[in-house]
Amino acid sequence: MTDHSFPRFHLAFPVLDLEQTRSFYKDVLGCTEGRSSERWVDFDFFGHQITAHLESSEEGAISTNFVDGENVPVRHFGAILEWNEWHKLSESLQNKQIEFIIKPQIRFQGQVGEQATLFIKDPSGNVLEFKSFQDESNIFATDMKP
Repeated sequence: MTDHSFPRFHLAFPVLDLEQTRSFYKDVLGCTEGRSSERWVDFDFFGHQITAHLESSEEGAISTNFVDGENVPVRHFGAILEWNEWHKLSESLQNKQIEFIIKPQIRFQGQVGEQATLFIKDPSGNVLEFKSFQDESNIFATDMKP
């Protein structure tokens, strides 16, 4: 169940095909569909509203930054899930044979900010990251060691 005691975000992003997008977000990620038109569709993305807008002119070039041993796509969005929910999603994606940009792993092991993370692409090439913290108080924590 999603906690709505905090502000929810809205994100609009470009897609190349609305039917492929619907299938991915609904069937692969389990999002429910909201309002839509011939050019856009809303989804409940883990309690947040995202809107896929049909746009054929987007280029697929993705730049990366090196983070804890991985080339992380700079442009991406996603959700921070509860620990067990992240593991269920990870297993579900693997069972559906979804290709990972960065395979499920624990990043920053033994450090402040240790997290489970994985990266995938939607059918239009938009990069999504799903992450989880065993200790959610570390979501914004910084390593205070000198």
